Amino acid sequence: MTETLPEWRLADGSAVGCAEKLRLLAEAEAEIGERLLDAFEDAVLMGLDAERVRSRLAAFAALRIAALRSPLRG
Repeated sequence: MTETLPEWRLADGSAVGCAEKLRLLAEAEAEIGERLLDAFEDAVLMGLDAERVRSRLAAFAALRIAALRSPLRG
């Protein structure tokens, strides 16, 4: 992947500087990426259209992200 993601920011807008936090966030992103790739490859190998699978996965992710609630606010 060559695109650049925005850097992680704390609630006050400052950049995350803690190496351990950044490591955990990077691991979480890597896990999500691996799961997406697995789902995509499985679907395509089952004969589904790659573009439709991408669209479906993007819609799925958008719905899940929209439903996220902060554990700090309940």
